[in-house]
Amino acid sequence: MALTAMRHESAVGRWELVSGAPHPALRAHVRRYAGYAERLSEPMRRLEVISGDVVLIVSFGPAMDLRSPLEPAAPVERRTSFVVGLHAPVTLTEHDGIADGVQVDLTPLGARMLLGLPMHEVAGRVMGLDETLGGLGAELPERLAGAPTWTARFALLDRLLGRRLLAAPPPPPDVEWAWRRLSATHGRLPVAALVSELGCSRRHLAARFRDHVGVPPKAAARVMRFHHVMERLADEGGAGRWADIAVDCGYYDQPHLNREFREFAGVTPRELQGRLLPGRLGVAG
Repeated sequence: MALTAMRHESAVGRWELVSGAPHPALRAHVRRYAGYAERLSEPMRRLEVISGDVVLIVSFGPAMDLRSPLEPAAPVERRTSFVVGLHAPVTLTEHDGIADGVQVDLTPLGARMLLGLPMHEVAGRVMGLDETLGGLGAELPERLAGAPTWTARFALLDRLLGRRLLAAPPPPPDVEWAWRRLSATHGRLPVAALVSELGCSRRHLAARFRDHVGVPPKAAARVMRFHHVMERLADEGGAGRWADIAVDCGYYDQPHLNREFREFAGVTPRELQGRLLPGRLGVAG
């Protein structure tokens, strides 16, 4: 397995981020593995923006605090290993400087297969790994921590997640086709065109998406468009003209993009620029 590693050392400590692709048989539904290890002398806070994936955090380090930047008075959640559903609110994560674990990025359809849960029960929420994966969720942190290398950890994920995914019923063909059409256009395909191509009603497609994606097609398309903007920014290192990026990614104009950023990232595009974290679609807090 080919890995991509990024390492950094500074006066406050060091961090490592190692990315790897899952086994080819899983790549339709598992997008990426990312291992991380941080040894810092001061607390670390990150702004985790909405993404187009369902994210598994398998931690074999201390717990971290999760709080809402948009609702400062909301209770702080303390989590170790957890699942972040599609369209979960923008979140601030904070730890005391020590962190070890693996992030697994899944498509919503892959998460439906892996978790065996209707996705509307997961969408917009952060849930414990043991709540959603049962015994496998309880054993994953210890087993990954015991593996000697990142290559061994990712291979272990291939085996354990792959066994469960390959045994699960596949997504219904109409939902899978609709998801792929939306994904191919980064959420720019109108829902009216989608239902016309499928020959079904909006209500039928919305019900199918509620079960297998977690949100209606229109909401899923919004997340995809925003995720495409974040990918553009990550690829370009935060550079580029905002108005051009807005139009290229399917927004009416830059004010439209600004409103989406306020909801999905908790900041404006200008406030985010220059704060992108290398190798991931998140920003420094």
